[in-house]
Amino acid sequence: MGTPNRPTSIRPLTSGSSIREYETALDGTGLRVAVVMSRFNQDIGEGLLSACTSELTRLGVAEAAITVATVPGALEIPLALQAMAQSTRFDALIALGAVIRGETYHFEIVANDSCRALMEVQLASGVPIANGVLTCEDDDQAVARMHQKGIDCARAAVEMANLLRLVREHTQ
Repeated sequence: MGTPNRPTSIRPLTSGSSIREYETALDGTGLRVAVVMSRFNQDIGEGLLSACTSELTRLGVAEAAITVATVPGALEIPLALQAMAQSTRFDALIALGAVIRGETYHFEIVANDSCRALMEVQLASGVPIANGVLTCEDDDQAVARMHQKGIDCARAAVEMANLLRLVREHTQ
């Protein structure tokens, strides 16, 4: 009947309702997850990565089922994730990095284009991508957000992989 916290069916939204709801599931058992981290603002990236991988294993993803790659910056993350999605080896992907505002327009370009490209890869491949590329005003803001964002990305990746698996099982 499935593992604990892993949805095995759709349940009624409320008692007596004919509206059906997919249950939220945060069981990472059996999932394969890849993480791509930007080395630009590396201290922030490593903080994100540490929190993320710790949460993935806490949720049941085996360490051997987690793959990590690093790339130069946020604009290189989508291409690496695209290759990983196309490999069909992963149930979920995670993007980690930090774009910190400077004195030029470059911040907006990197923040907007990296986010847009992540969404394009996710939608084209059907593999969920948790976006943990922080966009911050300064280093202090990034440090304050990195731990929780790493955790949130792990949880989003596991939840979305489980949801998509369940949706696919119920449409076959």
